[in-house]
Amino acid sequence: MLENFSDMLSRMLFQVLGDELKVESVQIQSGGDINMAVCAETNHGDFFIKWNEGQYDDMFEAEAQGLKLLRQATQLKIPEVFGYGKLDDKAFLVLEFLEPSASDDTYWSRLGEGIAQLHQVKGDKHGLNFNNYIGRLNQNNSFNGDWIEFFRENRLNTQLGLAIYNEEVEKDFVRDFKRFLSKLPQIVPPSEPSLLHGDLWSGNVMSSARGSAVYDPAVYFGAREMDIAMTQLFGGFDQRFYEAYDSNYPLPDDFDALVEVYNLYPLMVHVNLFGANSGYLGSVWRTIKRYI
Repeated sequence: MLENFSDMLSRMLFQVLGDELKVESVQIQSGGDINMAVCAETNHGDFFIKWNEGQYDDMFEAEAQGLKLLRQATQLKIPEVFGYGKLDDKAFLVLEFLEPSASDDTYWSRLGEGIAQLHQVKGDKHGLNFNNYIGRLNQNNSFNGDWIEFFRENRLNTQLGLAIYNEEVEKDFVRDFKRFLSKLPQIVPPSEPSLLHGDLWSGNVMSSARGSAVYDPAVYFGAREMDIAMTQLFGGFDQRFYEAYDSNYPLPDDFDALVEVYNLYPLMVHVNLFGANSGYLGSVWRTIKRYI
C-alpha cells in the first residue's frame, strides 16, 4: 500500500518536474474539505502535494495562478508553484513545502505589513480574468467597474442563489436577503479594486521558517475591507496584525461599522458548504435584519 502511494507521488513529481525523484517518506498534511495533502520528502528536497479525485479539474490551475499573483505582489512568503496536472483519475498540485516554525514577536506585524503591501496593488476593475474557488464552491470573478454591483451580484446574490437551489433557506430569509440587497448602495461605500487574498483567515496563514506566510488563496480585485473583515472571523488575528496594517495602509473610518456586512459573503459560503443548520445562517440573518 505504502509503495503504491509513494509511486503515485513520484509519478506526480515526475510529471511536473521531469526528474525521477525517490519519495523517502510521507507526512500527512491538512488538505481542506475535498483534497488529500502530504509533505513528500524526497532525495531532492521536500514538496507539498495535494490532490483530489478529479471532480474539480480546474481548481488547482486557478490556485496556482492565484499563488503566482500573490508572489509578485507581496514580501510575504508564498509557496512556489512547481506545477499541476492530472494523473489517472486524480487532479494534483505540487508546491514548495513551507516548514512551520514557532512565531516570533515580528510574525503578526510582518503579516500585517505584507497584506497592506498586497492591497496597494490596484486593478482597473473588480474581479479577475479567470474564475476560481472558495472552498469547493465556484467563485465568479467576472469584471465589474462598480464595487457595489460586484459585491451584490458576484458575491452575495450568487451565494443566495446557490442556497435557494440547494434548499438551504426558507422563503422569509430569501425575502429579507433580497430587501437587503436592494439597499446595498446605501450601506456599502464605493471602493477601488485592490488585489485580495480572498480567503484570509487563520487557517490560511502561518509562521514558517522563512517568514510570515499565506497560502490557499481565492484571489480577485475588490474592496480591501473584505480581506480585513474576514480576518475577524473564526478566531481572529492578533491585534499586532491590525496595528501594522493600519500604520501602512489606514482603513476607512467606517470600516468597523461595516465588518458584519463584508463578512456576509464568507458566512454565506459557509452556509452553502456546511448547510443551514451549521449556525452560519443565523449570523447572516441577524446582520441583514439590522438594515431592512
